[in-house]
Amino acid sequence: MLAAPTGRAAKRLTELTGHDASTVHRLLELRPGGDAAYDRDRPLDADLVVVDEASMLDLLLANKLAKAVAPGAHLLLVGDVDQLPSVGAGEVLRDLLAQGTPVPHVRLTQVFRQAQQSGVVTNAHRINTGDYPLVRGLADFFFFSADEAEDAAAMTVDVVARRIPAKFGFDPRRDVQVLAPMHRGPAGAGALNTLLQDALTPARPDTLERRVGGRIFRVGDKVTQIRNNYDKGASGVFNGTLGVVTGIDLDEQKVTVRTDEDEDIDYEFTELDELAHAYAVTIHRSQGSEYPAVVIPVTASAWMMLQRNLLYTAVTRARKLVVLVGSRRAIGQAVRTVSGGRRHTALDHRLRTSTP
Repeated sequence: MLAAPTGRAAKRLTELTGHDASTVHRLLELRPGGDAAYDRDRPLDADLVVVDEASMLDLLLANKLAKAVAPGAHLLLVGDVDQLPSVGAGEVLRDLLAQGTPVPHVRLTQVFRQAQQSGVVTNAHRINTGDYPLVRGLADFFFFSADEAEDAAAMTVDVVARRIPAKFGFDPRRDVQVLAPMHRGPAGAGALNTLLQDALTPARPDTLERRVGGRIFRVGDKVTQIRNNYDKGASGVFNGTLGVVTGIDLDEQKVTVRTDEDEDIDYEFTELDELAHAYAVTIHRSQGSEYPAVVIPVTASAWMMLQRNLLYTAVTRARKLVVLVGSRRAIGQAVRTVSGGRRHTALDHRLRTSTP
């Protein structure tokens, strides 16, 4: 989200860019259980506010954002309506683009020549139109067959820890992200985090670690923030922020994490419930983020979750490389299944009837 500001707020607003709704919260200075600092009575000092990944906006946040845009200023939403809908209530972007909408809009549908050379882009469009992805003869899109979920999990670990670094030179922690349809199951994010930690950051006599409940944090672990914390770092640490554990101080009882923004954040041992391992995350949790390389286990064990918009969202998280691991049958199920869980909010009706 980027604001094109005027006046004294210029520097602060232009720095608020990112891939998820946390930056909108930060812009509005919206804290849990409280009101936004910016609203109709105190609008943002900006001529233009641009919100990326607008499909993630729910009704409540979109309402607060719209109220905070000053009279005469402009609000530009950029997003992909075919991705997963927002976690919160509503389908704001879809409603704004509904038939008969009074909101001026442009929808991009053409794949240009440069993008046509990308297997990631080509297959994203194929999946979105219900066609099976091409999995042969591409330089940036691969498929490894494994019918059983346990075999798919083992193959996923091998792809992340050995094959991708050897062929492409990607760092398995910072550059490669495993995106699973669900958390549970033998090929779910939970089990894969344990397997990937054992492969990438195994226990060693010279490696410091800290046990918290059933989890072990080690130097080198890939972790993610799981709730907003406005008091950490230079300007807060937000849900979904990724990082790598770079230090554990047993005397000071703290863990240091270097975030993807190259900021060192300290966590007291009592604060480690704010962190989770992130070698693998669910596709829902990844929405709004991008990674150089994405590995997606697609197995029959996640059958009820396999839908077109889920697989499409996972594939479109990758900038350079996608690897699918699993069964052709499960991939086919995901491509064929269109989510039937539409959300009916009446927002599109209100927009049509309230416009002169």
